Amino acid sequence: MAADVLADRRHRRPRPQPQRSGTLITIGNSDLPAEVADLASRNINFDEREAPPHVTKGWHRDRVTIELGHEAPGEPEKGGLAETAGELVNSYQFSDPKILRAAYKSPGDLVGRNMLLEGRFLFLRFLLGVRIVAAHDELVDGPNVPERLIGWSYATLDGHLEQGKLRYEIAKEINTGRVEFRIIAYSRWSPIRNKLVWAGFNLFGRRTQLSWYHHAMTRLEHLLKDPPETPEPDADGIVRAPSGAGPGRFEGFVVRFAHPGADTRRPTS
Repeated sequence: MAADVLADRRHRRPRPQPQRSGTLITIGNSDLPAEVADLASRNINFDEREAPPHVTKGWHRDRVTIELGHEAPGEPEKGGLAETAGELVNSYQFSDPKILRAAYKSPGDLVGRNMLLEGRFLFLRFLLGVRIVAAHDELVDGPNVPERLIGWSYATLDGHLEQGKLRYEIAKEINTGRVEFRIIAYSRWSPIRNKLVWAGFNLFGRRTQLSWYHHAMTRLEHLLKDPPETPEPDADGIVRAPSGAGPGRFEGFVVRFAHPGADTRRPTS
């Protein structure tokens, strides 16, 4: 497939569009609005009845937290630590752009939003789809005292390297004012037919996942010292997050794998 793309470039033929079967491998920049639009046709790539808490064997179950600080007890203060942290989480500013970036159509509702994630490893890029399935703004009984939770959850879509669900939440203890950031997730590998991608994910996938968790914690803590503006959509209507993360010097030469995981729409592909 990569050789075909190179031939297209030499003869100036148009690139193939994202309506495809199987994994598309391209070199250089992709058509981002078309890639985001393509996510609407993709399904969640696992059955929640076969996932935690119903089934735990074969799944990674992660819970990573960091204390962000304190504000006055009670509900989150206007413009305070919890509200600011929640805004940074909702706009995906906490993600380390060296590892993972996101793109999505704006305007639109939070729940139901399709997000195109771009995993980055050396000169390789992996386009992966997720869908936001829940928003969280609720008062709950926390581990110690009542907490106000702010955040959202997404599930993986067809073609993702993993199957599972990930939840981001800012939790403020009502009685103490303590504010915490949490990532709570369960995941397992999706079947991967491309042997190169399978081998790389086998070697580096879990390590990169855990590293990204750590970087997300420390990055949010750092951003709270000088919060950036919420990212706005570009002229094409696509929000690119986190803000301020521009393309690399050699971005036109990277190898991009679009949705290399299993596709429930084509069980035998």
